[in-house]
Amino acid sequence: MQDIILRYATIEQNLPPHQIRMIKPILRFLLSATFVLCSCTNLFAQKNEQMVRLAKIKVDPAQLTEYNKALLTQMKTAVALEPGVLTYYAVADKKDPSSITILEIYADTAAYNKHILTPHFKKYKDTVKDMVKSLELVDVNMIGFAKKPDN
Repeated sequence: MQDIILRYATIEQNLPPHQIRMIKPILRFLLSATFVLCSCTNLFAQKNEQMVRLAKIKVDPAQLTEYNKALLTQMKTAVALEPGVLTYYAVADKKDPSSITILEIYADTAAYNKHILTPHFKKYKDTVKDMVKSLELVDVNMIGFAKKPDN
């Protein structure tokens, strides 16, 4: 970006005034377009760095209430304390509430790796170790999302 600005300044110094008036709006437009494209590329790259995962969990139905309590505590603590933990959505199958799916979104893989070493996550894992009958972790790519704005 600095290179473009320097070239613009150099061109302006070497042109007669009438040509500067003609070319200035074009150069400003190109400079603005370059800035917008760089910004959008940056945002897209940041989104692609996110780690998105589905955790599919089968819980012992007799321990479901205790499991849900431990899960909610872990989720709320992680979101509150860890900048790299961006989103958790936990849902239960209506026909089988012991089948739980969690959408987890982390800033990047490093944030996830840091998360699983935290005391609150280790406490959660220790608390639920005898409640979870099966666990499947599926890494996914975010295609997109739609959300109403918060009011």
